[in-house]
Amino acid sequence: MNKIFAVLLAALLCINLTACTGRNELSSGASASSVSVADNSPDATDTETEQSHILIAYFSVPEEVDTDGVDAVAGASVVTKESEKLGNIEYAAKVIQETIGGDLFRIETINPYPGEHAALLDQAQQEKADAARPELTAQIENIGQYDTIFLGYPIWWSDLPMPLYTFLESYDLSGKTIIPFVVHGGSGTAGTIETISKLQPNATMEENAMSLSRNDAANSKDTLSEWAR
Repeated sequence: MNKIFAVLLAALLCINLTACTGRNELSSGASASSVSVADNSPDATDTETEQSHILIAYFSVPEEVDTDGVDAVAGASVVTKESEKLGNIEYAAKVIQETIGGDLFRIETINPYPGEHAALLDQAQQEKADAARPELTAQIENIGQYDTIFLGYPIWWSDLPMPLYTFLESYDLSGKTIIPFVVHGGSGTAGTIETISKLQPNATMEENAMSLSRNDAANSKDTLSEWAR
């Protein structure tokens, strides 16, 4: 009887040990999976830096101009460098990122703008008259992680492009610092700094905004880099 009892006891202990080991493996596996997902998430980085809190958001519409055989040219809204055609605001945004880091976000509309200059002017004028709010293709889900926002845009009819109104009215940027960079045809910032302040009254506006003539955009790298630093 004692021998039978001993065998049964040993079997019971073996079953309990196996069950406990299985639970430990499951727990360990779940934990490892959770860490892996966090490491691979968009917000996760190997080393958190100051640059991870900088957002460079910009709106840029490169027009259809002939840039064949030209190394560096500024058109109505175009910069070409080494045969690559960029919107001049897009070019400025990339120079800023190369200089100080940060995340790029292009503000784009669901309905694209015409590339032909006169048609673009007409549409921009009509949108301003209608106080339009063009729908954007994407939004920033993690806007809270940024404390400094470089905001780039062209001047359209002495105002912000209407997609900028859509963008600025989509977020609460309270407590963040907004640093505008603008390309214009002679009007400077055209009162848009004050407009942004009204749309985001609880944000801090950087007074030293970058204001570039479109004729200087193609050769503005050093100027932009020094300003961004």
